[in-house]
Amino acid sequence: MSLRDISSALSKACALCILRAMKLIVRWLLLAAALLLVAQLYPGVTVKSFGSAMLAALVLGLFNTLVRPLLVLLTLPVTLLTLGLFLFVINALMFWAAAGVLGEGFRVAGFGAALIGSLIYSLCGMVIDVAMERLFDNRD
Repeated sequence: MSLRDISSALSKACALCILRAMKLIVRWLLLAAALLLVAQLYPGVTVKSFGSAMLAALVLGLFNTLVRPLLVLLTLPVTLLTLGLFLFVINALMFWAAAGVLGEGFRVAGFGAALIGSLIYSLCGMVIDVAMERLFDNRD
Protein backbone atom coordinates (compact mmCIF):
# COMPACT_ATOMS: atom_id res chain seq x y z
CA MET A 1 0.00 0.00 0.00
CA SER A 2 1.47 3.30 -1.06
CA LEU A 3 1.37 6.65 0.64
CA ARG A 4 -1.03 7.89 -2.05
CA ASP A 5 -3.50 5.06 -1.25
CA ILE A 6 -3.34 5.84 2.45
CA SER A 7 -3.88 9.54 1.79
CA SER A 8 -6.85 8.80 -0.46
CA ALA A 9 -8.45 6.51 2.13
CA LEU A 10 -8.01 9.11 4.88
CA SER A 11 -9.49 11.80 2.65
CA LYS A 12 -12.58 9.69 1.96
CA ALA A 13 -12.99 8.87 5.66
CA CYS A 14 -12.70 12.56 6.58
CA ALA A 15 -15.28 13.53 3.96
CA LEU A 16 -17.66 10.89 5.34
CA CYS A 17 -17.23 12.23 8.87
CA ILE A 18 -17.92 15.78 7.71
CA LEU A 19 -21.04 14.63 5.83
CA ARG A 20 -22.37 12.82 8.90
CA ALA A 21 -21.72 15.84 11.11
CA MET A 22 -23.43 18.10 8.59
CA LYS A 23 -26.47 15.80 8.48
CA LEU A 24 -26.68 15.85 12.27
CA ILE A 25 -26.49 19.64 12.46
CA VAL A 26 -29.03 20.17 9.66
CA ARG A 27 -31.44 17.69 11.28
CA TRP A 28 -31.04 19.40 14.66
CA LEU A 29 -31.77 22.84 13.15
CA LEU A 30 -34.81 21.50 11.27
CA LEU A 31 -36.17 19.82 14.42
CA ALA A 32 -35.73 23.10 16.30
CA ALA A 33 -37.72 24.82 13.56
CA ALA A 34 -40.33 22.07 13.89
CA LEU A 35 -40.69 22.94 17.58
CA LEU A 36 -41.35 26.55 16.60
CA LEU A 37 -43.98 25.28 14.16
CA VAL A 38 -45.61 23.22 16.92
CA ALA A 39 -45.75 26.34 19.09
CA GLN A 40 -47.40 28.27 16.24
CA LEU A 41 -49.94 25.56 15.47
CA TYR A 42 -50.95 24.61 19.01
CA PRO A 43 -51.38 27.17 21.81
CA GLY A 44 -50.60 24.67 24.57
CA VAL A 45 -46.92 24.68 23.59
CA THR A 46 -44.80 27.83 23.80
CA VAL A 47 -41.22 28.38 22.69
CA LYS A 48 -39.58 31.73 23.46
CA SER A 49 -36.88 31.84 20.77
CA PHE A 50 -35.02 29.81 18.21
CA GLY A 51 -32.22 29.31 20.74
CA SER A 52 -34.73 27.84 23.17
CA ALA A 53 -36.05 25.63 20.39
CA MET A 54 -32.52 24.40 19.63
CA LEU A 55 -31.94 23.56 23.29
CA ALA A 56 -35.34 21.86 23.52
CA ALA A 57 -34.63 19.81 20.39
CA LEU A 58 -31.31 18.74 21.91
CA VAL A 59 -32.93 17.74 25.21
CA LEU A 60 -35.74 15.90 23.39
CA GLY A 61 -33.16 14.04 21.33
CA LEU A 62 -31.22 13.04 24.43
CA PHE A 63 -34.37 11.92 26.24
CA ASN A 64 -35.53 9.93 23.23
CA THR A 65 -32.11 8.31 22.91
CA LEU A 66 -31.41 7.56 26.57
CA VAL A 67 -34.70 7.39 28.52
CA ARG A 68 -37.34 6.37 25.98
CA PRO A 69 -35.90 2.88 25.22
CA LEU A 70 -35.92 2.07 28.93
CA LEU A 71 -39.52 3.26 29.30
CA VAL A 72 -40.59 1.27 26.25
CA LEU A 73 -39.00 -1.85 27.70
CA LEU A 74 -40.53 -1.35 31.16
CA THR A 75 -44.00 -0.70 29.77
CA LEU A 76 -43.91 -3.44 27.14
CA PRO A 77 -46.87 -5.39 28.64
CA VAL A 78 -49.07 -2.29 28.64
CA THR A 79 -47.91 -1.41 25.14
CA LEU A 80 -48.83 -4.88 23.90
CA LEU A 81 -52.25 -4.75 25.59
CA THR A 82 -53.00 -1.39 23.98
CA LEU A 83 -51.69 -2.57 20.61
CA GLY A 84 -48.92 0.04 20.66
CA LEU A 85 -51.07 3.04 21.54
CA PHE A 86 -49.26 3.45 24.85
CA LEU A 87 -46.22 4.61 22.84
CA PHE A 88 -48.09 7.88 22.29
CA VAL A 89 -48.20 8.31 26.07
CA ILE A 90 -44.45 7.66 26.29
CA ASN A 91 -43.79 10.25 23.56
CA ALA A 92 -45.96 12.75 25.42
CA LEU A 93 -44.08 12.05 28.65
CA MET A 94 -40.75 12.71 26.91
CA PHE A 95 -42.13 15.98 25.49
CA TRP A 96 -43.50 17.02 28.87
CA ALA A 97 -40.28 16.05 30.69
CA ALA A 98 -38.18 18.12 28.29
CA ALA A 99 -40.41 21.12 28.98
CA GLY A 100 -40.06 20.50 32.70
CA VAL A 101 -36.28 20.44 32.49
CA LEU A 102 -35.98 23.55 30.32
CA GLY A 103 -38.30 25.86 32.24
CA GLU A 104 -39.19 29.22 30.69
CA GLY A 105 -37.82 28.76 27.18
CA PHE A 106 -40.00 25.76 26.34
CA ARG A 107 -43.35 25.33 28.10
CA VAL A 108 -46.14 22.78 27.77
CA ALA A 109 -49.49 23.55 29.41
CA GLY A 110 -50.21 20.00 30.59
CA PHE A 111 -50.27 16.36 29.60
CA GLY A 112 -52.94 16.89 26.94
CA ALA A 113 -50.86 19.65 25.39
CA ALA A 114 -47.81 17.39 25.56
CA LEU A 115 -49.73 14.62 23.77
CA ILE A 116 -50.91 16.87 20.94
CA GLY A 117 -47.56 18.68 20.74
CA SER A 118 -45.62 15.42 20.57
CA LEU A 119 -47.91 14.15 17.80
CA ILE A 120 -47.33 17.27 15.71
CA TYR A 121 -43.60 17.18 16.47
CA SER A 122 -43.40 13.48 15.49
CA LEU A 123 -45.14 14.20 12.19
CA CYS A 124 -42.71 17.02 11.50
CA GLY A 125 -39.83 14.71 12.41
CA MET A 126 -41.03 12.10 9.93
CA VAL A 127 -41.22 14.70 7.16
CA ILE A 128 -37.74 15.95 8.08
CA ASP A 129 -36.32 12.41 8.01
CA VAL A 130 -37.76 11.74 4.55
CA ALA A 131 -36.42 15.07 3.29
CA MET A 132 -32.99 14.35 4.78
CA GLU A 133 -32.86 10.95 3.09
CA ARG A 134 -33.60 12.55 -0.26
CA LEU A 135 -31.28 15.50 0.34
CA PHE A 136 -28.27 13.45 1.37
CA ASP A 137 -29.12 10.53 -0.94
CA ASN A 138 -27.91 7.83 1.54
CA ARG A 139 -24.23 8.34 0.67
CA ASP A 140 -22.96 7.19 4.05
